[in-house]
Amino acid sequence: MLSILEASERIRNREISPVKLTRECLNRIEQLNPKFNAFITVTAESALTEARRAEQEIANGNSRGPLHGIPIGLKDLFDTAGVKTTAASAVFADRVPRQDAEVVTRLKNSGAIILGKQNLHEFAYGGSSMISHFGLVRNLHNPEHIAGGSSGGSATAVAAEMCFAALGTDTAGSIREPAALCGVVGLKPTYGRVSTHGVIPLSESLDHVGPIAATVADCALLLKAISDPGTPQIEIPPGLKHQLRIGVPRAYFFEDLDVEVAHRVEQALRVLESFGCEVIDVTLFVPTDRKLQSAESWAYHKDFVSRGPELYQPETLRRLRSGEHISEEELAQKRLELRQSRREIKRVFEKVDLIVTPTTTIPAPRINDLTQNPEMLRPRELLLLRNTRPFNVWGLPAISVPCGRTQDGLPIGLQIAGPHWGENMLLQTAHALEQSLPRST
Repeated sequence: MLSILEASERIRNREISPVKLTRECLNRIEQLNPKFNAFITVTAESALTEARRAEQEIANGNSRGPLHGIPIGLKDLFDTAGVKTTAASAVFADRVPRQDAEVVTRLKNSGAIILGKQNLHEFAYGGSSMISHFGLVRNLHNPEHIAGGSSGGSATAVAAEMCFAALGTDTAGSIREPAALCGVVGLKPTYGRVSTHGVIPLSESLDHVGPIAATVADCALLLKAISDPGTPQIEIPPGLKHQLRIGVPRAYFFEDLDVEVAHRVEQALRVLESFGCEVIDVTLFVPTDRKLQSAESWAYHKDFVSRGPELYQPETLRRLRSGEHISEEELAQKRLELRQSRREIKRVFEKVDLIVTPTTTIPAPRINDLTQNPEMLRPRELLLLRNTRPFNVWGLPAISVPCGRTQDGLPIGLQIAGPHWGENMLLQTAHALEQSLPRST
């Protein structure tokens, strides 16, 4: 598949039409979705109508920019006027919003074509996308393995070329982890850069909205389109402008790594050194308390639980109830600690420009291993999200880029994080690495 930048240029040059691109994506969905279960709802009719409108507008010289006529998918947490938004749950199986989420409005204003709503881990409360009212999501590279979560359907759809990009949400790694496991790029921006208005929440203090795409530049294009007015401008990444100090926190983030993951990440660090970057060992104090997320999740769901607990998947209900007895006083204290943590992390960037870690410590687990041993599901998810979650607590921008595969062909991801509002430096570095790191071997 073409990148968004390539497709946009061909659309402008009248070499290809938005209608053709949309039909190709819809055909891919029809062909592959029964196997991989990436989409819950496909809005084929409205997508083709939007594509025809985009084609006519561009022909009349009214281009809205690089996303005009580009087919995009949405994780099924984003409100879409007149189209079901289910959160992959029986609780919201028939929920039809009246208004679009703010980011959906921004995408539509940019001329993007909305193909439909993508599958996820129920209410985004997990990292496997195995728990969904609409069935589990499978990994494109091996359907016997998980796609990750909670934005598993979005990452699978992009990897399978069912869409050019997707919007996901990330509360503990739900964009970056599935992107890593599926071999695509996933970007979590700085907390507060992108509106979450009209997005079904998991934890309002930790929720982020961001893009999943095939390339770093395509993620930058989407982030530019959905960023709140008044936040620092996003640039489409050129090459590295200067040598950087790369912080490597080996304690915690590099512990108990899969051997092949460790090898690929070390290769990536050597590539950074070849760019002239200085690789520096750093120590980070990692917050691991989850009471804030638990309390905020319960606060949103408690009324729905009281009316129909049987509508939740049992494991989702168990996770939600972990916040049931956290007091308002304790919640206020946890929010205070979060703000303090976000202030303190700024000191790290007095010594380094960026932080690099493995995105996940292990490749995608086998589905059968988790279904046959259900008590292993939660520990495996916590392990998969171990390296991503701290950056939600800190509110820092972070991206996962592919950095090779295991001998079994499963993708491995590299995570790069930067200071608050440091997306441009982050994107420049990720873009440079993308050109040098192995993607498929």
